[in-house]
Amino acid sequence: MIDVHPDARGLIFDIDGTLADTMGIHLQAWKLVGKMHGFDYPEDLFYRLAGTPTRKIVPIVNERFSLTLDVESMVKEKEEAFIKCIRDVRPIEAVARIVREYNGKLPMSLGTGGTRDLAILTMRAIGMDCYFDILVSADDVEHHKPAPDTFLKCAELMGVEPARCQVFEDGEQGLEAARRAGMIPTDVRPYLD
Repeated sequence: MIDVHPDARGLIFDIDGTLADTMGIHLQAWKLVGKMHGFDYPEDLFYRLAGTPTRKIVPIVNERFSLTLDVESMVKEKEEAFIKCIRDVRPIEAVARIVREYNGKLPMSLGTGGTRDLAILTMRAIGMDCYFDILVSADDVEHHKPAPDTFLKCAELMGVEPARCQVFEDGEQGLEAARRAGMIPTDVRPYLD
């Protein structure tokens, strides 16, 4: 069972792979888009870049596979492929339990490397959008995970000092961002089925 740290006065949740079981669907979307453009998106790269916005992944894919894919076109295609499968998304109960338990007790926010539109659709798909008024997405900050900006913006909007924020994350990029923000990083991966 994942515990809330006794010093925490605000809770920040990543979405993909932390609150929503979307990682397989995102990988499937990348594989589909890759096939359309003649490359196979490797699973190890996918998990290493977990939490990185698609627009920052495309240049990495271009370099790795000697391609010249247009960033904006790829972002759109990858999001469309993900949306086709969004009905299959389920909440990750070990983390969703914390949200339900602390609703109304501590300020909570969402900090994601995904786009705002996809984050909203994902939270609706898992029935947890009603618990959050604060969402900081890749669209809202200039420097993405592992930079601390996403989580620092969450703390600011919640009105909680960073050192008193607990961040729930499944990706190395996000855990590093929480550490850089001076927050309480919590790796949820050991608690996932």
